[in-house]
Amino acid sequence: MAYVPVPKDMNAVKTKVAFNLTKRQIVCFGGGLLVGLPVFFLIKGHVSNSTATLLMVLVMLPFFMFAMYEKNGQPLEKIIRNIVQVSFIRPKERPYKTNNFYSAVMRQEKLDKEVQKIVQGEKAHKSGKAAD
Repeated sequence: MAYVPVPKDMNAVKTKVAFNLTKRQIVCFGGGLLVGLPVFFLIKGHVSNSTATLLMVLVMLPFFMFAMYEKNGQPLEKIIRNIVQVSFIRPKERPYKTNNFYSAVMRQEKLDKEVQKIVQGEKAHKSGKAAD
């Protein structure tokens, strides 16, 4: 009797399209092919075949990395985007600040008292001028 392992987490299962590759992998490999082959044929006339092949592989390597690398369910471009945001875009220090309801009510009460004092002061000032 044949034994087939069934994964417990169905989110890890990816739909294969052709040659046991996902659509993402096919697109990335195709992009690598579209960039790598012209590099090989353009450089082959100026340098040896082994050097041209090595340069072609180096040019195609990022495409292969984007197709195959995945960590914690995230593809490479999401990982790179997160690293860029943390390193360059977002502030380095993000202090923890709470905004609870009680402190908001207390601030509002303080502002209301301050406004009340201003209003009372204007009324007293106007009544004082009216008496003069």
